[in-house]
Amino acid sequence: MGFFEKIKQGLSRTKENIGHSFSQLFAGELDDDFYDLLEETLILSDMGVDAALEVSGELRRRCKLDGVKEAAQAREMLKDILVGLMNIGLPQIDMERKPAVCLFIGVNGVGKTTTIGKLAARLKGEGKRVLLCAGDTFRAAAADQLTIWSERSGVEIVKQHEGADPAAVVFDALTAAKARKADAVLVDTAGRLHNKQNLMNELNKISRVIDRECPDVSRETLLVLDATTGQNGLIQAKQFMESAGLTGVILTKLDGTAKGGIVIAISRELGVPVKFIGVGEGVDDLMPFEGEAFVDALLGE
Repeated sequence: MGFFEKIKQGLSRTKENIGHSFSQLFAGELDDDFYDLLEETLILSDMGVDAALEVSGELRRRCKLDGVKEAAQAREMLKDILVGLMNIGLPQIDMERKPAVCLFIGVNGVGKTTTIGKLAARLKGEGKRVLLCAGDTFRAAAADQLTIWSERSGVEIVKQHEGADPAAVVFDALTAAKARKADAVLVDTAGRLHNKQNLMNELNKISRVIDRECPDVSRETLLVLDATTGQNGLIQAKQFMESAGLTGVILTKLDGTAKGGIVIAISRELGVPVKFIGVGEGVDDLMPFEGEAFVDALLGE
């Protein structure tokens, strides 16, 4: 099953949540009621009030400029506007300068360790040599969970004992990656709450180790977010952005009770790309994000 089919299946919950579909919306007339209903639909899809008003206002402007009278004709314009909001930065993980280092951050419970395991399996399937780094030394059994994923995906792992200095584990992983000529190092970190300055300081310490040991490699700092938290997740993401300098976002659980508009809200508010989305429990259900296909599915095409 391809991206479009999977995301369309996943977004079926969005259509249930908003109570009416975009298809019904575009079956009507292009009048003030249409724009009011469009704004309501976008807000209910978790896009947020500001983004919904911006999108509706831009669609109204374009339709007036081009003399569009029918709602059905406005669909492609709306699609172009939504895709444009997500067309930010590189959608792929930067792996040009090896070993590429990907630091995964986010609070507990968002599926961070599972996401790392799934991404490791994807990269391994592409013929890349991947090394996992068990940098979450605080949560009980976190390293054990990542070890299970390393075995499942057929990649190597570097870890230490529970309570070890995470920066020291990262140092060991980078040393091993250089010796083994790894293509990528995927670093798990402890679930960090944005209001715990000591944990953010530790994240900075890890970054300094990477800067010192691998100054010229490709770097990614990826925030893993649970899509079902909606606008609360966006608030969380903004605070991480201020503290960690994100290069991308991975949204998990988009097949659950999530509302698809959160993807657009995050791209618009953070100015960083959504790089992967999780649309199921399977190892192949972490998929590279495709903005145009996503909007097609969201609009019910």
